Amino acid sequence: MTHTERIKTEILPTLPDKPGVYKYFDQEDNLLYVGKAKDLRKRVASYFVKQHENGKTRILVSKIARLEFVVVETEQDALLLENVLIKEWQPRYNIMLKDDKTYPYICIKNEPFPRVFLTRQVEKDGSEYLGPYASVGQAKNIVELVHQLFHLRTCNLSLTQKNISEQKFKVCLQYHIGNCKGMCEGKQTEQEYNEHIAQIRKIVKGNISSVIKYLKEKMQTYADAFEFEKAHEIKLKLDSLQNYQSKSMVVNPTINDVDVFNIDENEKRAYISYLKVVNGAIIQTKVVELVKRLDENPNDLLNFGILELRKQFNSKSGEMILPFDPDYPDKTIKITVPHIGDKRKLLELAKKNAFYYRKQFEVKEHDRKRPNEQRFEVLNQLKKDLRLTELPQHIECFDNSNFQGSFPVASMVVFKEGKPTNKEYRHYKVKTVVGPDDFASMKEIVYRRYKRLLEEQQPLPQLIVIDGGKGQLSAAVESLKDLNIYQKVAIVGIAKKLEEIYVPNDSIPLHIDKRSPSLKLLQHIRNEAHRFAITFHRQIRSKGTITSGLENIQGIGKKTVEKLFTTFKSVANIRNAPDEDLKKILNARQIKALHAFFDADVG
Repeated sequence: MTHTERIKTEILPTLPDKPGVYKYFDQEDNLLYVGKAKDLRKRVASYFVKQHENGKTRILVSKIARLEFVVVETEQDALLLENVLIKEWQPRYNIMLKDDKTYPYICIKNEPFPRVFLTRQVEKDGSEYLGPYASVGQAKNIVELVHQLFHLRTCNLSLTQKNISEQKFKVCLQYHIGNCKGMCEGKQTEQEYNEHIAQIRKIVKGNISSVIKYLKEKMQTYADAFEFEKAHEIKLKLDSLQNYQSKSMVVNPTINDVDVFNIDENEKRAYISYLKVVNGAIIQTKVVELVKRLDENPNDLLNFGILELRKQFNSKSGEMILPFDPDYPDKTIKITVPHIGDKRKLLELAKKNAFYYRKQFEVKEHDRKRPNEQRFEVLNQLKKDLRLTELPQHIECFDNSNFQGSFPVASMVVFKEGKPTNKEYRHYKVKTVVGPDDFASMKEIVYRRYKRLLEEQQPLPQLIVIDGGKGQLSAAVESLKDLNIYQKVAIVGIAKKLEEIYVPNDSIPLHIDKRSPSLKLLQHIRNEAHRFAITFHRQIRSKGTITSGLENIQGIGKKTVEKLFTTFKSVANIRNAPDEDLKKILNARQIKALHAFFDADVG
């Protein structure tokens, strides 16, 4: 009985007719596909009881060896769980979300007299994080606006009431040039400052009209009290705010707190465009790219994109403007499919964004047909991004690897004119370092590599890339200095976590645009070095973990261990071999020591 027949006869009849998520696995137990269903029995049966026109779907069904399912309460729960599983496991036949960008947030710090600033790191410290913002420029404009309007502090002093009353601080230059109101010396009350923070929250969330109303009332109060200088200050703030609002307004301001989504697609990809509208102003925008794997219909694609984007931007909007009703599972959200009016204009704007994003991608795809020219452009961009003096036509990258401090190895890969030169790849066994010391290992390997190049009078690369952060980079720099070539070749480190680029003598990393082809080249080179190191390390470890224990047995040396493995092939066979067979290689004392070793291992 085939796997398909077994599933049809034994599994399908047992499936519940409830909402849930199903998972398909192949013979090697690899996860092939994750899907959601209103009715698990009907949805899973549809794969096995009909002939599929789409070739990829037929291949998927032919590979399914078993399935698992999870029953949930609602269709909405099924959509959420499907999304989580796809992103975590990235099954081969599922839609793939292509979006590795880290977007900035506006942070209102949890502290007395809170600071307001941009950050890409969300910490669980009680602070308020508003965003994320797909446009860094837009986020910067908002932060600059609120600082201009309310003269917030930028220092990181601990402005507790106790510290202020004890006069621990003095006003700085920001106070004297009018950018701060001197709260560190008690020149501004915490109550007044917090009133400003409340207005800032409204501005960031797009509720500008209420802030304008608040400022107008305050300006009138000052004017009635004949405090015309203060009233004029408020007037200037109003002008700035209204100017900002006029640039953001695109439709009728009565359209309040809605999410707008539209879709554009070709045979291989779909592009979901998102606009966040508050009081008629677009405050957030984003387009995500989905890679199709099967014959996904527009409903599935749009629902997947909606869920992902609302989650990314933490949207709680109760209304969505869509090009069609995709049967979104969350029925508490109002679906509007407009045909005329301002909401229709918003929908068309979202469509244009998705369309232009698709065209931009297709142009890039076309450019890939000119690899030599493109590689030259990427190298020029890399030279510009890293501020190099030479075009990095020859790049070498180092990575090291160890297993709990044992079997330390390293790799070096070579890229010339943007392409890997495999024949020049090198493996290294670390010789002088004891224990898990990545910094010392990196220092040794870099020194050995370039000492040899200098001795053989071989050309040096234009760029050295170190897989690691400041510590590994500093270790490599020490080796270059020892060899007197530190100023002759550029060197950088690339840290995996945030893809930060470190350069010598600078504690602040470079941030290259995540979309930049130069960063993608660096990532490719780093990943290749890592792959090459891991492959070698596994080879060494597999031999080392097998033989190193036996070599430690008193009276049994390396050559004897090699004879044992040549004869018996594995540790298990050596353990179970009768003494008569062992006597062909070992003497009586060695056999006794071998048995004692295995007995101790069992104990």
